[in-house]
Amino acid sequence: MHTQPPALLLAAGRGERMRPLTDHTPKPLLQVQGRPLLEWHLRALAEAGVAQVVINTAWLGEQIGERFSGNFGLEDAADKRRQLSISYSHEGRDFGRALETAGGIARALPRLGAVFWLAAGDVFAPDFPFAAAAAQRFADSDALAHLWLVDNPAHNTRGDFGLSDQGLALNLPADDPRPRYTYSTIALLRAELFAAPWCDIPAGNPEGVAAALAPLLRRAMDAGRVTAELYPGRWTDVGTPERLAALNAPAPVHG
Repeated sequence: MHTQPPALLLAAGRGERMRPLTDHTPKPLLQVQGRPLLEWHLRALAEAGVAQVVINTAWLGEQIGERFSGNFGLEDAADKRRQLSISYSHEGRDFGRALETAGGIARALPRLGAVFWLAAGDVFAPDFPFAAAAAQRFADSDALAHLWLVDNPAHNTRGDFGLSDQGLALNLPADDPRPRYTYSTIALLRAELFAAPWCDIPAGNPEGVAAALAPLLRRAMDAGRVTAELYPGRWTDVGTPERLAALNAPAPVHG
């Protein structure tokens, strides 16, 4: 059986569009179908045999640390393979603000391996498998990132990236007619992406530089170093109170 790489869960955002729900509760702790949103990822990672996860925090981050501290295990766990060891990268405590996606990854990098899983804590993807075989294929490749793309939701009809027949993610120009898909925020990444020539943030991001991930990915795409695939499972970017309410709505009863 393949050894799973560690994972980084992004949970530092303010959740402005979710206000007032996020005024006193960080978005990853909002309840989705009876569980905190972040717990869905934690359960899936534990089920997949991932042993270590880092969670980055900023807004109300102490609540996340209190809710998920130390280890996370499934109720029916019978062996250590189904236990997650949780540590934190507290950007709010260390810098007084969130560092955006690339800045946050660079900050957490010393706690991660050469290859690691990435997922946003405000995305609901309860069927995503975090498969060890996918991680091994990525580790054996020369790709700097492997992205899971989804069909474009109503709030992102233009999409983000193209996808070639060979499985390469494409940084398409605005006038390119080929279809674009939405980045699910779930990926496998190589630490090498956060070093020169792709990224100029020093290892560990000691100065707390805030930086977005998309420019790094686009540079690597232009070099043919980003692979991707379409993910057909359930997926929701829980970005507004309306989307949260839709996920929590009772299932229709068919008589």
